[in-house]
Amino acid sequence: MLASPPHGTTGRTQNDMRISRAFFGAAAFLAAAFGSGLTLAADTPLAYPHRVVTLVTHSSPGGGSDVFLRDLVRHLRKHIDATFIVENVSGGSGTRALARVANASPDGSVLYATTPTYILTSLLSQAENSYDDLEPLVNFFTDSEIVYTRADGPFMTLRDVIDHARAGRGRWGAANPASLERQAAEQLKRAAWVDAAVVSHEGGGDLMINVLNGTLDIGVGEIGETRAQLEAGQIRILAVFNPHRMAAFPDVPTVQEYGYDVVMEKFRGLAGPKGLPPEIIAIWNEAAQRLLADPEYVASYEAENLFANFQSHDDYAPFIAEFAGDTEGFLRETGVIP
Repeated sequence: MLASPPHGTTGRTQNDMRISRAFFGAAAFLAAAFGSGLTLAADTPLAYPHRVVTLVTHSSPGGGSDVFLRDLVRHLRKHIDATFIVENVSGGSGTRALARVANASPDGSVLYATTPTYILTSLLSQAENSYDDLEPLVNFFTDSEIVYTRADGPFMTLRDVIDHARAGRGRWGAANPASLERQAAEQLKRAAWVDAAVVSHEGGGDLMINVLNGTLDIGVGEIGETRAQLEAGQIRILAVFNPHRMAAFPDVPTVQEYGYDVVMEKFRGLAGPKGLPPEIIAIWNEAAQRLLADPEYVASYEAENLFANFQSHDDYAPFIAEFAGDTEGFLRETGVIP
């Protein structure tokens, strides 16, 4: 079982950076404020050294990380004085996006949307860059992973899906091979002793299409990716990989309740190139807490069934290291990697 961040828990030579004196003054003020236990007024955007900040994701448009970032930037400008753009760098099971950020200047102008995918990508590929080339910045959320099927299909429960797979006809879908969804599907197969075919997709949008058209029995994905189809009554959630049922869907059992000891929760945060300056880290530590307490953003992320799970830079780095170690151990134990 892969580790998940506890709820409520709060290489490269650095490139020369040209930051204005005005920003250094703001950074010094922030450092003094943090040291004295004070913060800037919540309605005052924090000064930032760049007018434009690029937030990179491996997710295709409509995928979980894409949805997360686009909702994030709608509220972020209120708390950080910069313009934020989302850049989708798909392909290579996430290796291209990882390389894009790892090779950027470590000045806070380019950041990466972290999920377990960037660790799994590193462990499963021979790419030049790995998760070790990025510096975990802050974590925002824990996301729910679900098993879903089309509403007009033959499967009413997860047990129906398992029985169908046991008869040798299982066809399941998940995101790319280096995704937590793919690992969740593989772990469910192992726990249920079935040999369903798990079909990988580049993103949640492609996966949804194949579930809705009946090509796949089920999809394993993020709750946020399915919102539109749920509201339209096109899909049915069969189970959740959380340790507890979701408050928004109290009638949906956990995978564990079906007798399969598989728990998966996806962390969502940000990372940057190695060598992020302390001033950047301080700004994001403050901004993340502001964001998670912003009433407008609270309403938005709760509607997406995201659980606020702030981890500061000091906490996030060791969590990522522990998660990577646990994940590598599971992949070796199951023979996925030698």
